[in-house]
Amino acid sequence: MVLTVFLSLLAASSVAYGLGYRRAAGFAAHTGQRLHSRPSYHGAYIAAWVGIPAFFLILTWLTFQNTILDALIMGMLPSDTLAGLDQGKRGLLLLEIKSVARGLIFKEPTLAVREAAETYVRWLWLARWGMFAAASLCAVTGFSLARSRLAPRFKARDKVEQVLNSLMVLCAALAILTTIGIVVSLAYESIFFFKAVPVHEFLFGLNWEPQIAIRTDQVAGIGAFGAIPVFAGTFLISIIAMAVAVPIGLLSAIYLAEYSSPQFRAITKPALEILSGVPTIVYGFFAILVISPVIRNFGASLGLDIAPNSALAAGAVMGIMIVPFISSLSDDALKAVPLSLREGSLAMGATRAETITKVLFPAALPGILGGVLLAVSRVIGETMIVVMAAGLIANLTADPFQSVTTVTVQIVTLLIGDTAFDNPKTLAAFALGLMLFLITLVLNVIAHRVAQKYREQYE
Repeated sequence: MVLTVFLSLLAASSVAYGLGYRRAAGFAAHTGQRLHSRPSYHGAYIAAWVGIPAFFLILTWLTFQNTILDALIMGMLPSDTLAGLDQGKRGLLLLEIKSVARGLIFKEPTLAVREAAETYVRWLWLARWGMFAAASLCAVTGFSLARSRLAPRFKARDKVEQVLNSLMVLCAALAILTTIGIVVSLAYESIFFFKAVPVHEFLFGLNWEPQIAIRTDQVAGIGAFGAIPVFAGTFLISIIAMAVAVPIGLLSAIYLAEYSSPQFRAITKPALEILSGVPTIVYGFFAILVISPVIRNFGASLGLDIAPNSALAAGAVMGIMIVPFISSLSDDALKAVPLSLREGSLAMGATRAETITKVLFPAALPGILGGVLLAVSRVIGETMIVVMAAGLIANLTADPFQSVTTVTVQIVTLLIGDTAFDNPKTLAAFALGLMLFLITLVLNVIAHRVAQKYREQYE
């Protein structure tokens, strides 16, 4: 139903655009007056009035629909059905009602649950058609108001540009609010974690074993929350991955941008970018089935003791995975350097290699840094390859042949299974996420400062 409403709204906006275009064209044909704006702007103006208000109305409706329906359903249940139920059990009861409403019956429901499910189906049907009716009324009203304002000297272009500017400001605000929401949610949960675990123990502790009992019937350790082994493993794998990806990516970009023929570039660059579309689970299989045995066999021939899961295997495969990020963005940055800089350097007697290292590379450094930073973020956030190729054990070591773990793997591990958000084991995931956010923020600031420094030399 929701998809139908959106498609109907899109069709209505398209029809409104056509009607507005024809009306504006009719002004010019019949009255002979010169239009202030082109007919396309008149059509876009009406389409915006038809589509945008109705779109936000639908989003608002969908935001509050489930909350209101849930409250109504729980309010209609008999008091004896809700007697003695805490918040968690009330949630399970609501899920059972919704499951019965969808026809998913795992056990014979009670009479109250069955009646509530039937009522929920009726109310949901009414809510969906009510949304369709409200959106239709909003679209018709917007069409009528916008059409009444059309005139030969109507400044439709200015109005459309104002709408576009407002949408761009809204998108920017949403991005900022999303970032603030992420920070606030991480910080809020982390506060509860640091009330149970001292900050100095988390930041400087050398032992990470967060396996503590969540329920009274569980048996587990007392728990240790020293995060240094986790971050050490993250940095070790990231360094290995970047050591593989940066040279290969940069050299590939330099060759494709400056040395290769157009025919070779047209074939090689898309083929190289295919690597970025390979699912990470495939890289994980490749790491554990191919790279890890090769590393172990090579180490055995040299008399080295190499773990079945090692940081070297995970980092090497991740390096291969992020080569397209560095190569493609660096290639685009090199191609964007003005041709006059190349010609000026060559005219002064510099070789092509000297031109690349002394002129093109510094000029393209902001774009290259952007690609490297994107690759670093991808490496830090990768989980599946680490789980399959590096392991789950938080091992404080700088030996790339040993098993390590990363922050993202531990976050996933901590949030799997029975998750009680009043327990340090679960809250540790938010503390790890907050620290990871701060680290990536520092990396962004450093990269921005370096880019600004070199960009000023070529402005």
